[in-house]
Amino acid sequence: MGLQPLEFSDCYLDSPWFRERVRAHEAELEKTNKFIKDLLKDGKNLIAATKNLSAAQRKFAHSLRDFKFEFIGDAETDDERYIDASLHEFSNFLKNLEEQREILALSVTETLIKPLERFRKEQLGAVKEEKKKFDKETEKNYSLLEKHLNLSAKKKEVQLQEADNQVEQNRKHFYELSLEYVCKLQEIQERKKFECVEPVLSFFQGLFTFYHQGYELAKDFSHYKMALQINIQNTRNRFEGTRSEVEELMNKIRRNPQEHKRANHNTMEGYLYVQEKRPAPFGSSWVKHYCTYRKETKKFTMIPFEHRSGGKAGDGELFILTYCTKRNVDTIDRRFCFDLESSDRPGVPVTMQAFSEEDRKLWMEALDGKEALFINLNKANAKQEGSAQLDKIGFTVIRKCISAVETRGINDQGLYRVVGVSSKVQRLLSLLMDAKTCNEVDLENSVDWEVKTITSAMKQYLRSLPEPLMTYELHGEFIIPAKSGSPESRVNAVHFLVHKLPEKNKEMLDILVKHLANVSKHAKKNLMTVANLGVVFGPTLMRPQEETVAAIMDLKFQNIVVEILIENHEKIFKTLPDVTFPESISTSVSPPNAPPRQSRRQGQRIKRPLAVYNLCLELDDADSHTSPKEDTPTGSMDSLSSQSPTPVFSGSPPGLLDRNHLIMDSGYLTDWTTNLSGQSCSSMVSWMNTPCTNPVATNAAPSAFSFPNPSTGSDRAVESVAHRKARAVYPCEAEHSSELSFQTGAIFEDVQFSREPGWLEGTLNGKRGLIPQNYVQFL
Repeated sequence: MGLQPLEFSDCYLDSPWFRERVRAHEAELEKTNKFIKDLLKDGKNLIAATKNLSAAQRKFAHSLRDFKFEFIGDAETDDERYIDASLHEFSNFLKNLEEQREILALSVTETLIKPLERFRKEQLGAVKEEKKKFDKETEKNYSLLEKHLNLSAKKKEVQLQEADNQVEQNRKHFYELSLEYVCKLQEIQERKKFECVEPVLSFFQGLFTFYHQGYELAKDFSHYKMALQINIQNTRNRFEGTRSEVEELMNKIRRNPQEHKRANHNTMEGYLYVQEKRPAPFGSSWVKHYCTYRKETKKFTMIPFEHRSGGKAGDGELFILTYCTKRNVDTIDRRFCFDLESSDRPGVPVTMQAFSEEDRKLWMEALDGKEALFINLNKANAKQEGSAQLDKIGFTVIRKCISAVETRGINDQGLYRVVGVSSKVQRLLSLLMDAKTCNEVDLENSVDWEVKTITSAMKQYLRSLPEPLMTYELHGEFIIPAKSGSPESRVNAVHFLVHKLPEKNKEMLDILVKHLANVSKHAKKNLMTVANLGVVFGPTLMRPQEETVAAIMDLKFQNIVVEILIENHEKIFKTLPDVTFPESISTSVSPPNAPPRQSRRQGQRIKRPLAVYNLCLELDDADSHTSPKEDTPTGSMDSLSSQSPTPVFSGSPPGLLDRNHLIMDSGYLTDWTTNLSGQSCSSMVSWMNTPCTNPVATNAAPSAFSFPNPSTGSDRAVESVAHRKARAVYPCEAEHSSELSFQTGAIFEDVQFSREPGWLEGTLNGKRGLIPQNYVQFL
């Protein structure tokens, strides 16, 4: 049962039971007061803890934002870039969350702490004051009553009457105060229910608002999270492939370091101890140096370096080697020594000590010493024996394996990732590569050969080719577009390069990629997504000619190239590439990201150097100094850059000379003009010595030049760049009313040179304006 109500009529009786009920109400209010006091204390602690948590979260967010992953190599994959940026995204997520938390902390103060403090001070405090008055008046009333009752009856009537009036007046005042106190008690008992709960309700509303904001942030974060998980999984898969390749290379080098020596411009390099002679009483000392030698120039360099002193290198010394002789142990009390003599100090040999006899032989051979080192060619010979070939047998092997896989195991989980037993794989491969037994092997219906054995045999065959399917020559060019550029530009670049492959390589690649595309369509069952297939076949179809850690770090980009092939099989293999493909593939050209635009200064004209306008030089293959490639499409960049003596500059469209780049001295110009099939270039030289004028302002274009055409025996005018069409190879947003905005692929009419350096004038959709010259390609 709850508190009993306080009846106003009981105030006049002031019975013991009335007083007991009053004390019960007072005890309840005291308990309420203590509850609110504790709640306020906990609320303030909550605010302090929230602020501390917010500060810790913000510090954590700052740590995430300030850190950046370094990568090995010269570029990152898209997945790695997204992973790198993820820390900044996490930081922003926490920052947004902490902004909402700060709002929550403020709302706790305003909606919970202050209302409860006000209720406790104004309402419960007022009841306490009323209680003090009530207790005081109770004491006064009953004390006066006892005093009055103790008056003698012999007192005068007037005195007795006066005393009776005073007691009655005091009793009335006591009853009025009692009524007010009882009313206040019951009022507070009822008021506390909403005065206490309403602030708590507001607090929870703010708390749930905070959680809802977190939920909204989580919803916004969900898409990013899913994409990032895919990036992480792709990177992990590539890491596993890279790690196995690195470990394999490490083991090869561990077994035979010299056979896997990294190729560089130095003929020999390594640590040697150099004898440094001192005055007679002190003898001599031996100091470790890192030495390099180039046989072509006979330059020998040695740099003192001591690992135990913190790894600090000293000043290097360079000299020209004249001869090297071996020191026998009967002439010096140390092993593995040899003497070097330099041209600047004849007759003063420098004594070196190698780490071992084998090391000394290597140095003696490199330095043209008296002893030559026997070179073991068994490895090279072994590579030539029994290797797979792109011949009729090879195509039969791949087709039989693919047919069996698609018939029997297209839905097998981990297809191509699960490897077969090595002995069975070798046995199957030997049967398939033998012309006598190849046709007898039935892979589709025989239970003797597991699917994993067939897939492993196919991968082993591809790895056994003398050269990877995508060739050593084009390896670097395939890697470049995978490192940068838009997805569309990557596809275009790979499309272009695939058609530069030898015909047999391209045909085999077409067969294989078509099959892999089919495998990826069953990824829900076999779990072999395009990314997983890229991890498996990246190192199989592509590999660098030299095995180094740096090359292995590019393994992830090999995977990306294979992914592009699988995802775009129809376009790449069933259509011809654009022969005017705008983005350079060669390593001398920057990646296909949008280049910076030339800045324009209004009201100012920069004096242009004497240079040649862009010329489209169409030279016949017979005049080229380099034999044409068998599979290079006519008009491709390769035919212009490698076959023609005309230099191609970075950032210029294929076969074009950029006016802003081509600033030549007279000697270089003479050499260049002489190379143009012996054609006299006097007209060109005379034009180059003429001050440049604006073709638009003067309405005059540079003269067209004629070059002999060996096929016709007549001259053919080369079209001037003025009044030509051009195509946008990058999107551009205008920054001035005189400039044009456009998307990739836009075609410009009537393109001419502008007076603004690095800019062209052209017409797009009826509007004429300025175009950044390095954003377009002439058609």
